[in-house]
Amino acid sequence: MLDPRTLAERRDEVAASCRRRGVRADVDAAVAAYQRVAVLRGELAEANRLRNEHQKAASQAGRSMDPAAREAHTAEGRRLKDAVAELEDALGRAERALRDAMAGIPNLIHPDVPDGGENDARELRRVGAPARFAFTPLDHLELAERLDLVDFEAGTRVAGAKFYYLKNEAVLLELAFERMALDLAQAEGFRLFATPDLARPEIVDALGFSPRGEETQIYSIADHDLCLVGTAEITLGGLYADALLDEADLPIRLAGLSHCFRTEAGSYGRESKGLYRVHQFSKVELFALTRPEDSEAMHAELLALEERYFQALEIPYRVVDIAAGDLGAPAYRKFDIEAWMPGRGEGGGYGEITSASNCTDYQARRLGTRFRRAGAKKTEIVHMLNGTAVAVSRALVALLENHQRADGSIGIPKALQRYTGFDHIGPR
Repeated sequence: MLDPRTLAERRDEVAASCRRRGVRADVDAAVAAYQRVAVLRGELAEANRLRNEHQKAASQAGRSMDPAAREAHTAEGRRLKDAVAELEDALGRAERALRDAMAGIPNLIHPDVPDGGENDARELRRVGAPARFAFTPLDHLELAERLDLVDFEAGTRVAGAKFYYLKNEAVLLELAFERMALDLAQAEGFRLFATPDLARPEIVDALGFSPRGEETQIYSIADHDLCLVGTAEITLGGLYADALLDEADLPIRLAGLSHCFRTEAGSYGRESKGLYRVHQFSKVELFALTRPEDSEAMHAELLALEERYFQALEIPYRVVDIAAGDLGAPAYRKFDIEAWMPGRGEGGGYGEITSASNCTDYQARRLGTRFRRAGAKKTEIVHMLNGTAVAVSRALVALLENHQRADGSIGIPKALQRYTGFDHIGPR
């Protein structure tokens, strides 16, 4: 969440950010809640001061007080104690009201983020030219079925719609995608993790993913206070809940391998076809913690690493700066890599395969993740960033469609062959 002091001092900027996102948030109610907390904290501090002075006076007077004075002093002590208790209770309620009010207010937006919604991302650059086939290319689903790589029918029977089995070489491709991403991340100083696939709702919520409600993308486990994670961003961020770091510890670079589970509530249309939008997939996620002044440079670093990965896979792509109305609540700015997918609609099109987000202090404030600069007494909130090294299901879409051949086989990019042990799949 935002710093309530920032909210009070930059009220108009926060309100403008909400309007650009298309979010209806009662900024003034949150400001009022913050002011109420500030007043009660002052009153509580004064009440505690009076109570301490009263107790100190009793200690100094000792046995010299006559019975009547002692009784009056005791009564005053009870009154001051009750006053402190009442203020503590009022402050607790006010702080909860402030948290509730702040929860509905998204992060601020980088000044260079374009206006608009889902279709208004600004294209920053294109890398690689879409392949020109001397034959009519197939989409990934038809390719996968012909090559016996995916079974959606069995997945539906066993687990429901949008679940699937990977088969044969596709299983090895999944492992190859993951290992290639982990090797690349480790070479750049990222510590590797295989994370839990479950997290407590308070961790999920702190990272900005709503674990409840009709529109949630999160699966909850019945009779357990646990959720299936939609990304290792949740579990990697949770590693540092309530942590106090030294400035020398930063930046921290992490790479997490996990399964990802998403309800995909409200998903429809061409993006729902095949492997592009599914309920379960594997992913290697990049995550970083930095000083505030370093987060924009780290954002660029995450994006550059993602680009290197897909350049090595010889997949044409473009980089886009996501518009304000399409940003998630924690994101200050988000860059997506969209791969060229020949089977996407008539004549092909671009589809998202990775994202890289700078969430500044929004997630870390909820998590209580702080650092202390060398020689300083005061602590500060770290900045947190995340990026997709590879989401296997969408990487499969891009690889199958871009590297298909006239004989029905699929070529394997040279950089991936050391991990697969083969240079092509099929034809059958």
